Amino acid sequence: MLPLIVQGEGEPICSRIGSERGKIRESLLTHGALLFRGFDVGGVEGFDEAVRALSGTPLTYTERSSPRSVIKGNVYTSTDYPPGEEIFLHNENSYQAAWPMVLFFHCLEPPSSRGATPLASTRDVHDSLDPSVREEFERRGWMVVRNYDDEFGMPWRETFNTDDPDEVTAYCRRNGVRAEWLGDGRLRTTAVREAVHHHPVTGDRVWFNHATFFHVTTLPESVRDGLLEMCGEEGLPSNTYYGDGGAIPDDVMDHLRAGYRAASRRFDYQRDDLLVVDNMLAAHGREPYTGPRKIAVAMAEPSHA
Repeated sequence: MLPLIVQGEGEPICSRIGSERGKIRESLLTHGALLFRGFDVGGVEGFDEAVRALSGTPLTYTERSSPRSVIKGNVYTSTDYPPGEEIFLHNENSYQAAWPMVLFFHCLEPPSSRGATPLASTRDVHDSLDPSVREEFERRGWMVVRNYDDEFGMPWRETFNTDDPDEVTAYCRRNGVRAEWLGDGRLRTTAVREAVHHHPVTGDRVWFNHATFFHVTTLPESVRDGLLEMCGEEGLPSNTYYGDGGAIPDDVMDHLRAGYRAASRRFDYQRDDLLVVDNMLAAHGREPYTGPRKIAVAMAEPSHA
């Protein structure tokens, strides 16, 4: 079951975490995601306390790929994309050298319709893929190329949380990212990562990457065509390739998207829901929605710890 629903009866969420933390951690590894429903979370402050009780200090959102707003401290809004757009399934920060192991989503205001955070088991996605496709990625890896400017995509100042190009260059060097300054304040970065990982606790092989999410063909056709016309392939805000720079065929990308969608599971948010996700065991996304929808997000437990 994804997610496993943990039902409460109005008790404070931190009380349950305090009394059953070991059991909760075991269940998270088994199921990949837990949905705490019917608990008193206590707003943003209580949400922050719950994150700390289960996983320690929330992480700063670094090398970001989507716009978010700070609610308080290291608690953020979910991605600030227009409500009519889908956010395809992905694993948070899988394009980085290190990533958060646990994600938290707290429903402050549910949408009027849809707006779920769909989940997909990365174990199931991995096992569903054609072995030849999977082996090609294992052999060659995958590459993400990102272009930063003030018109399209994310400005580099917002992505790297600094106005200093030297700090950006140093960060990239430390984290296996090639940085190219193109003039007029524009930046292009290139990183090569692995597509298949082993979960550090369970040992499971998981499909853990952004190769599908960042690929230009995953965008809606009208958006894709407009960006290609304005930017050309080299100037796209983001795109992916095999790790040696080779193009990923369209039929392979279709196969990857189909694998995610077949494994996808959804639920409708209720006010005060708290969703906890093992970031390596479950991919997440966002449905289009109507209504207010306010979801607080936090990340914890860096993978290199």
